[in-house]
Amino acid sequence: MAKIRVAINGYGNLGRGVETAVSQTDDLETVAVFTRRDPVTIRTGGAPAYSLGDIENFRGKIDVVVNCGGSATDLSEQTPAVAGAFNVVDSFDNHAHIPEHFEKVDAAARAAGTLALVSSGWDPGFFSLQRAFSQAFLPNGSTYTFWGPGLSQGHSDAVRRISGVARAVQYTLPVEENLARVLAGDNSEFSAAQMHRRQVFAVLDAAADPAAVREEICSMPDYFAPYETEVNFISAEEFERNHRGMPHGGHVVRTGETSAETKQVAHFELMLDSNPEFTGSVLAASARATARLAAEGMSGAITLFDVPVAKLLPDSAEDIRRNLL
Repeated sequence: MAKIRVAINGYGNLGRGVETAVSQTDDLETVAVFTRRDPVTIRTGGAPAYSLGDIENFRGKIDVVVNCGGSATDLSEQTPAVAGAFNVVDSFDNHAHIPEHFEKVDAAARAAGTLALVSSGWDPGFFSLQRAFSQAFLPNGSTYTFWGPGLSQGHSDAVRRISGVARAVQYTLPVEENLARVLAGDNSEFSAAQMHRRQVFAVLDAAADPAAVREEICSMPDYFAPYETEVNFISAEEFERNHRGMPHGGHVVRTGETSAETKQVAHFELMLDSNPEFTGSVLAASARATARLAAEGMSGAITLFDVPVAKLLPDSAEDIRRNLL
C-alpha cells in the first residue's frame, strides 16, 4: 500500500516535531518541507526543502500539508491559502478565534474540494476530546482545565519583548490546592487566576533595571495581571543549564453527579517532556485521518470532533477491535 505523502509547511520546533513523528510511522512519509526562509539554510531530517512560493508546483504530489506556523499571524492566512489547493492540517490555538478561523478555512476548502482539519494538537485538540467525552458521559457536572506545569511559548515571547530582557522563559503552573479541591469533587467556580500562576526566569542585559522589568512583567494585561507571578533573574549559564527544554502538560477534570448524592470525577492528565514533539505526533495522526477522509470524498473544514477514532490509527479495524476494545 502506498504511503500517505505529507508535506510540512514551516520548519521551527513544531515542524521538526511533525517530521520526527512521521519518521516513526510505517504509513506516512515526509516528501517536502516548505519554508519562507532560504531553503538552502534548512537542515531537515531527510526531506528536501523548498521555498513556500513553490508549493503550487506540488499539486498531485502531496496528500496532506501540515501547517506549522504560529496562530497569531501565520495560520489565519496560510491555512485558507493552502486549503485552496491541498488537504491541510493546522494547530490554530487561539481558542477565542477558532470559530471565525474555521469559517474562513471551510469556505476555502469547500470551494477547492479539499479537506482541512483545523485546531489539532494537545489543546485545542486532544484535551478538547477529553472535555467532550467527559461531558457526554457525565452530563450533570462541571469541566475544569488546568494547564501546566509547563513552558508557555507565547508568554515567554511576551517577556522577551520587554526592553532589557536578553532571554526568558515563562512556566504556567496549576494552583495545586484548587486542583486538589476539584479532584476531590468540589464543583466550585474558579477564576483563571485561582487556577493558574506564572513563573518567569529571565536573563537581563547589563544596563537593565531589575525592578522596572519586574513591574512591567507583573502588570502586563492578559498575560500576567492579575495572576500571581514569580519573577526570577538568573545568569546566562543557569538559563542554558536549566531552561532549554520545552515541557508542558495539564489536567482535564469533570466533576458531577449521576444521581442524588452519587458523585463522579473523570480525570485526564498529560505530562510532556516536549510540547512540540507531542503536538507534532497529534498532527501526524491528524494528517493520516485527513488524507483518508479526503480520499473518501469529504471536503470543507473539520475538527477532531468530526474524525472517527479509527481514522487516526494506522491499524486495521479488526486489529483495533482486538487490541484496544
